[in-house]
Amino acid sequence: MSSRESPGTLQAMLQPGKTIGMIGGGQLGRMLTREARRTGYRVVVFTDEYPPSPAGQLADREINAPYFDPEATSTFIRDIDVATLEFENIPPDFLAAVEQRVTVHPGRDALAICQNREKEKNFLREQGIPHAEFRVVEDAVSLGEAVAALGTPCVLKTAAFGYDGKGQRKIDSQEDWGQVWQEFGASRGVVEQWIPFQREVSVVSARAKNGEMAHFPLAENIHVNHILDTTIVPARGCDPELETEAGNLAAHVAEALSFVGTLGVEMFVTREGKLLVNEIAPRPHNSGHFSIDACVTNQFEQQLRAITGQPLGDTSLLSGVVMKNLLGDLWPEPTVAPDWSPILEQSNAKLHLYGKRLGRPGRKMGHFCVLDDSIDKALETADRLFDSIKSQVSNHSPSD
Repeated sequence: MSSRESPGTLQAMLQPGKTIGMIGGGQLGRMLTREARRTGYRVVVFTDEYPPSPAGQLADREINAPYFDPEATSTFIRDIDVATLEFENIPPDFLAAVEQRVTVHPGRDALAICQNREKEKNFLREQGIPHAEFRVVEDAVSLGEAVAALGTPCVLKTAAFGYDGKGQRKIDSQEDWGQVWQEFGASRGVVEQWIPFQREVSVVSARAKNGEMAHFPLAENIHVNHILDTTIVPARGCDPELETEAGNLAAHVAEALSFVGTLGVEMFVTREGKLLVNEIAPRPHNSGHFSIDACVTNQFEQQLRAITGQPLGDTSLLSGVVMKNLLGDLWPEPTVAPDWSPILEQSNAKLHLYGKRLGRPGRKMGHFCVLDDSIDKALETADRLFDSIKSQVSNHSPSD
């Protein structure tokens, strides 16, 4: 009998030497590809990016084609034994074609919920998972009614395909709703209640095929312009009971989605100390990158373990850690990277670059971690290193 997985069929562990199909060629795919290659699996990347993509640089093979290209899709699924994904905005028809040949983890049903804010919010409501109040809107009239019901401030977000703050705007007061809706430019949206919070946190978790769950330590996240800037682990000001509750909420989400793989669940800690689920990412998460340097098992190895049927790994934290994102804003010019010496010379810092050719504002180009049992010291060091890199932009001239 073939070792290739079939949808709905329980198979033995997929052994190293078999081929993982990676849908998407970005940095999350790159880090998962690195784990797969280290363990002895082959990787074929399918991406609509121009070659070589960040993941394709490390893969055994890269297929570069639109997701509606039937010939390229056929080539992809012919060469793989199981498939996974590194971003959620994947056309359903492409996933359906892949699922006809091999198992995809996570599957289409989970992805359909997580890639659409309206479906995600309704899922949280139906499951009784605590979340911010919201209203679905489809025109200027319903927008005005939603704002009246939820009060200001509130947040208007597109129903589908939004990330890193894209497709959303804050509403602080009464406005011309017709003009707001016209500028919004989407056919449907979600208006969310504004939550005054103590801090933002996330749980990166994994669920195996047999339902086994494992959670990474609770992470505290600081965002700048809606993009993750800093992750601090252990999260400050969060007691063990809150961390247990966060893990239970993540488990509820994963089980209700019949999820297999690694997922990130972002939450608010309200001023009253309550947890509210904000967003679900059906893949390894930016706030989980600390695990590469600071945990026994990292989130990408955990994804690999889950999709190949291995037992999940130990998520114990080996050291306090602070992670800083490196955006394209730090590039003095699009093709000129910063001098990384300040980070490279720091003995407890770890630099990770994603292999992207052009540094553009807001684009995630890499990250670094600082490990220290003292979170205060780790944060102080991380901020100092970041400021040293950032200063190069203002000091740079095109003639350098």
